[in-house]
Amino acid sequence: MSPKQFHINAFLMGVGHHEAAWRHPRTEEQRVLDVAHFQELGRIAERGKLDSVFFADGLAVGPRIERNTLAVFEPVTLLAAIASVTSKVGLIATASTTYNEPFNLARKFASLDHISHGRAGWNIVTSAGEDEALNFGYDEIPEHARRYERAQEFVDVAVRLWDSWESSAIVLDPREGVFADPSKVHTIDYDGPRFRVRGPLNSPRSPQGRPLLVQAGSSESGKDFAARYAEAVFTAQRTLAEGQAFYRDLKSRLAKYVRSADDLKVLPGLVPYIADTEEEAKALEQEFTDLISPDYALGQLSRLVGVDLTQHALDAPLPPLPEVTDFEGNKSRFSLVKELAENENLTVRQLIGKLGGGRGHRSFAGTPTQIADELQSWFENGAADGFNIMPPYLPGGLEDFVDKVVPILQERGLFRTDYESDTLRGHYGLDAVESQYAEVRTEASA
Repeated sequence: MSPKQFHINAFLMGVGHHEAAWRHPRTEEQRVLDVAHFQELGRIAERGKLDSVFFADGLAVGPRIERNTLAVFEPVTLLAAIASVTSKVGLIATASTTYNEPFNLARKFASLDHISHGRAGWNIVTSAGEDEALNFGYDEIPEHARRYERAQEFVDVAVRLWDSWESSAIVLDPREGVFADPSKVHTIDYDGPRFRVRGPLNSPRSPQGRPLLVQAGSSESGKDFAARYAEAVFTAQRTLAEGQAFYRDLKSRLAKYVRSADDLKVLPGLVPYIADTEEEAKALEQEFTDLISPDYALGQLSRLVGVDLTQHALDAPLPPLPEVTDFEGNKSRFSLVKELAENENLTVRQLIGKLGGGRGHRSFAGTPTQIADELQSWFENGAADGFNIMPPYLPGGLEDFVDKVVPILQERGLFRTDYESDTLRGHYGLDAVESQYAEVRTEASA
């Protein structure tokens, strides 16, 4: 890949990222329950030569089921269905380190990597919702620092499990009756503060060695975690200056873990409203804003800031919010919402309008050329290695981006015209990872 080209991930959600997408005439609301809809999205993304598609996930229904739900299908299962109708586009699923066990999750992602022939990615989250905690026997959200401590140990164990099979362990010799070489299949015998796992994983080493590791937190703990483990980071930055500051900060942390700047790709989110003229694009954005259900939006906002706003006046400013250090939920999104409301002196009504499309991610309404210009500016001015595109409605919003914006980026030499790799790690310029046990074997024989 040319050093002047960037990466594009399609962040897909239901029939669109806008919370009112299912109410808009450009969508078919019943398709949120149709796996064929999501398979179609995978094919559209692959037609555009995008690096990957990504599904977020939550482990609770959410506070306002009357108005909307954000996730219907478990994402690893859904991506396996998409894998069956695609052959190149990467497949990234969110999974929590707080409410899973390393063995189960390592096996899921190894299976997805085998099923897709090397296209699996894991978006690592620590889960910050109180309703999620209640579904797993907790009375409240586990404390923020403890969630990240568990996440660090969780990933370390998962990596050891993926490494427990060397790439050459499978023999498949029917004449001699040998399925695998036991000297290349290893117990990990892990005994740590939170996990005890013997191993090996009951899934052979997958095509990539391990999935692409993705992270999305922007708190101090989240950024340090990303610098240590992540190979791609999804982030929410609303201005070029904020994007540049985040980019510099995150990249500066890599040296601590003996990593280079190219080892981690930063992909800010963008919710694009695309039309032939800027006026039409802004009118389209307003159509979605007008469909927001205030009671649902207030429930979502309450969840983001940890304060019950369901009875708060829409045309008043936010009430005083706690300091970031006192908030145990999603600290990075809390900070973004608080700063947005305070810096722009927004009423609650204005704030929910700005958050409706992407829950804090940047929205941009314009022509295909204006969208391409915006992406190019962030890329060339040190704020991004690529982008996390979040279509406000689906499938049309993704089709417009693929068919109208991607060709402009390709003409400018900013994005690939064809895939150069068959694996997700390859799309991101990374090699397959060999087992640490193979490295030990090599050193021992040297």
